[in-house]
Amino acid sequence: MKVVAYYRVSTKRQGESGLGLEAQREYVETAAQANGWEVVSEYTDVNVSGSVHPLERPEASKAFAHGLPVVVAKLDRLSRDVEHIAGLMKRADFKVATMPHAKTLELHLYAMLAQQEREFISQRTKEALQKLADRAENGDKDAQQKVANRSVALAKGRTKENQAKGGESTKAKASAFAESIRDTLELCVLKGTRTLQGVADCLNDKGVPTANGGKWQPMQVKRVMERLSLSF
Repeated sequence: MKVVAYYRVSTKRQGESGLGLEAQREYVETAAQANGWEVVSEYTDVNVSGSVHPLERPEASKAFAHGLPVVVAKLDRLSRDVEHIAGLMKRADFKVATMPHAKTLELHLYAMLAQQEREFISQRTKEALQKLADRAENGDKDAQQKVANRSVALAKGRTKENQAKGGESTKAKASAFAESIRDTLELCVLKGTRTLQGVADCLNDKGVPTANGGKWQPMQVKRVMERLSLSF
């Protein structure tokens, strides 16, 4: 039987390094050999979230357009959303390398478990970030550095995303950076700081750099707070 292979990685780094993709190919190749499938074409979506419907992804839509069964390494490479999987079952034929003989009911159950796992991961992430913020607020230097590093990483990531979409790149960069430090800035205000200099001192004490990597001054704080519509 002829099939089409589809792979997906959620981040650009995974796509560039091959991490994740190699394992997926191995799953598909092993299943193909065991079940007599002939993989006639392969498609890979990189930096595409599983929350996007498979038929709305650039490469996945091409894979399903063949009209042949589409093989994925694991069900979550298609989606962790039960509605996505249920709808796809009615419109296309697909197989999962790790459970090649699974029936419709089994796939539904696995989809439900995958969605539950996604919700658990999201909740655990939120709880972990809150604990990190609490530790930073209580003076934990290690936590403060991690918050600062995360703020910088978010600023870079959001800036690249906005620039890729075009438009006013300078404004987009400023907005992305401001949004990335919103939580930390709000914590400074919640502590009772009521002056621009006080907020600047708070951000500097927490190790949060400005967009240019320098120290905060009152005027820079004023601009960011205005951009975020924050006030004392």
